[in-house]
Amino acid sequence: GTMAANDELEPAYRALALTLPSEADIAREIGKDIDPDAIFGAREALATFIAVTNRDRFEALYLSLADNTPFSPDAASAGRRSLRNVLLDYMSRLDGGLEIAARHFKAATNMTDLAASLAVLAHRHPGSTQADAAIAAFAAKFSSDPLVMDKWFQIQAAVPGGAAVDAVVRLAKHASYSILNPNRVRALVGVFSTANQTGFHRADGAGYRLLAAAILEIETRNPQLAARLATAFRSWRSLEPERQAHARAALVSIAQAEKLSADLRDIVERTLA
Repeated sequence: GTMAANDELEPAYRALALTLPSEADIAREIGKDIDPDAIFGAREALATFIAVTNRDRFEALYLSLADNTPFSPDAASAGRRSLRNVLLDYMSRLDGGLEIAARHFKAATNMTDLAASLAVLAHRHPGSTQADAAIAAFAAKFSSDPLVMDKWFQIQAAVPGGAAVDAVVRLAKHASYSILNPNRVRALVGVFSTANQTGFHRADGAGYRLLAAAILEIETRNPQLAARLATAFRSWRSLEPERQAHARAALVSIAQAEKLSADLRDIVERTLA
């Protein structure tokens, strides 16, 4: 909190300093017998504690960083936006946080703020009326912009929790999704398997089975992309025993498929070795 309010520090630096290590970074530090749900719970508890402890300071700083001037890409303006969006993420965990995030989304005049507030709504308040409305509004506004729609898929693929598996299945049927578009596949399947620790590593193995099925489907069209996606399994031995078993079973199901490309077979066999 003291660092956040220290105006002698650049806003961009403060934003970086306030950002907690990712769940994947924490898992790598632990190194073995990893339980992604436990990591998520501990990280969320710490973030909430930080937000509650610094409520007044964060709220005052967030309001002071509001900028009604035209968008500017300069470093100073970008730093202020970055700090404000980090503070928004913390504040979203407090009472009234949903309403703050919804107002941030509606008031956003640039893609940085739009995407940040959409992620906060989708990740911190999934299934809420405000989150669903923001997701729909974002898609309606940018449906003709492929790069922005990639961001739309990425945000939803990274929504934490076991429900992410069903969400990815649903999004794969969306009119804007195509298995023939490598960028779109990376935005949905790639982000789900590399950036969604609790979704991909769901305790019952559903996330692993989803990725294995996607890899085999993609492999017939784009072997290199399929091989790249398979690298998400590389850390399976560091998981707790139940998840290890599910991940290994998914890898074996890929290895046993007929006519695998040399690239994919090499990745899978080395991962299982």
